[in-house]
Amino acid sequence: MATSKERAAAREARLAEYSAKLEGAVEGLVTGEDWMRAIQFAAKFRSRSFGNTLLIYVQHMQAYLEGRVPEPIPTFVAGFRQWQHLGRSVNGGQSGYAILAPVTRRFATTNPLDADSWRPLDFGEKARPGEVVRTKVVGVKPAYVWDVSQTSGEPIPEQPAPRLLSGQAPEGLWDGLAAQVETAGYAPSRVDAAAIDGVNGRTDIRNRTVQVRADLDEATAVKTLAHELAHVVLHASPDGTSNVAHRGIAEVEAESVAMMIGASYGLDTAEYSVPYVSTWSDTVADAEPLQVVRATGERVRRTALAILDQLPDPPTGDGLPPGLGSPGSSATPQNNETPAGGVHQPTGVPEPGGAQSRTPPAAR
Repeated sequence: MATSKERAAAREARLAEYSAKLEGAVEGLVTGEDWMRAIQFAAKFRSRSFGNTLLIYVQHMQAYLEGRVPEPIPTFVAGFRQWQHLGRSVNGGQSGYAILAPVTRRFATTNPLDADSWRPLDFGEKARPGEVVRTKVVGVKPAYVWDVSQTSGEPIPEQPAPRLLSGQAPEGLWDGLAAQVETAGYAPSRVDAAAIDGVNGRTDIRNRTVQVRADLDEATAVKTLAHELAHVVLHASPDGTSNVAHRGIAEVEAESVAMMIGASYGLDTAEYSVPYVSTWSDTVADAEPLQVVRATGERVRRTALAILDQLPDPPTGDGLPPGLGSPGSSATPQNNETPAGGVHQPTGVPEPGGAQSRTPPAAR
């Protein structure tokens, strides 16, 4: 039987392997088209981090090339117990797709403003009277998920996916985006192309206006409005100044947010291209290109989620099988660490490993 030290060493080796796989996936984003496909794929699995969507994508593609799954693109992905919750089981011989799951720990203090006063709570330990408790991510651990094509059992309900006509926008999407622009303190409007020098849209941070060309079809107009809203959310400071540190990355972020929102509603954004973010990341001071690419992808995902949360439910889903909540919700049985080489009954409470950090949570 393996000792605790041996299990910890094995876990660290797996983490190193999966981190290397993730870096390889990021490095594979070598053109604007590759970045576009990655963002569109992430839109369908937006409940998971940008890094984990890339891990799922490359591992599923490998499974397809090996003949273990019938289609190159996954549809619904969930953990071992999540599939059991839906009356399905993982087929024998199907390896799970490794993702990096957060390890959290609870901390307590009587003085939240003092960063050195936070103390870690043991599993099941209650806070003392007068203490404030916060949970912090202190590390990551391997977790495994499977595509629906790797499982069998109860059928998955089909979700209706209305097909949009060419140039058509989803009903209510413009109004929902425009409402968020107004809530942010900006005035949205449709204007003649000449008024904005022929570009599709323009955000004027100083005058707090968002303008979209009046002659665009509905789909292009709503995509443009999403792009400009992303600029408002990401790149405008409350005092009416721009906080853009790098123009190229700012444009990649705004266009990627618009693409993710569009893809979530079934809008075909294939005609739009996004410059490869790494082209710009090389010029960002004091940052490695891979770090910039990963951070940009996650920043895009989080911004798109914040916008989507205030819009009508997108018809495409978020990569989880119907009947499950988002990862981490009380309605979703959690993934457990399961050996990736095959099907095993998941273990109980994860080993502490990296969860032993005593770093107090930041007071932000």
